[in-house]
Amino acid sequence: MKKRAFWQDTLPLIGIAVLLSACASGTKVTRVQDVPDKADAPYKKILIVSLFSSFDARNYIEKELIKQLADLGTDAVGSLSMMDSRTKATRQTYIDMVDLVGADAVVVIQLESLETDAKLVDANPQATYNVWPTYYYNVWSVQLTEYVEPPGVMFDNKIVMATQVYSVSLREPVWGIESQFRIVQDIDSAWDYGVFIEQAKVIAGKLRSDGLIAR
Repeated sequence: MKKRAFWQDTLPLIGIAVLLSACASGTKVTRVQDVPDKADAPYKKILIVSLFSSFDARNYIEKELIKQLADLGTDAVGSLSMMDSRTKATRQTYIDMVDLVGADAVVVIQLESLETDAKLVDANPQATYNVWPTYYYNVWSVQLTEYVEPPGVMFDNKIVMATQVYSVSLREPVWGIESQFRIVQDIDSAWDYGVFIEQAKVIAGKLRSDGLIAR
């Protein structure tokens, strides 16, 4: 039975429920599909499709991967640059994008798994002292005020992200990796954009070293 390319079926929109912030560990990459002999790589025009429920996460990773590929001499276009809030993420939408930009390959990035552990952490109390003398020798009045915040929540996120390359001419996947990394964050942390830069560098580097784009 012939394999169906991703644009021949409705693309599943896999959700990403993690805020990419605070401190991220190094990325471990596992190749899950080698490039077959029949692959028509290296590719010169790539459409990047990210499938996360968070629009911001999709936008950030697509933009950073475009930058990384441009630095390596490969032209890439993000799917979000051709979408707005009314555009439906359907099979036909991505078929039209491939035809519009003349892509010879499509890179699809999506969340494969997410494990999150959460725990309460005690806040560090702060105190102020006011000291003043009294009428008595060597006797002082001391006023102590303590400020204690409620306990915070710390998340330990273990994330596996899947990246695949589809050949437009072969109409099937020709390469795939899993990127495993860990992010520790507290609930009030702002997003750390560096996570997207790091993951884009990892993907672009592997595309180049495995011959999917020109070296």
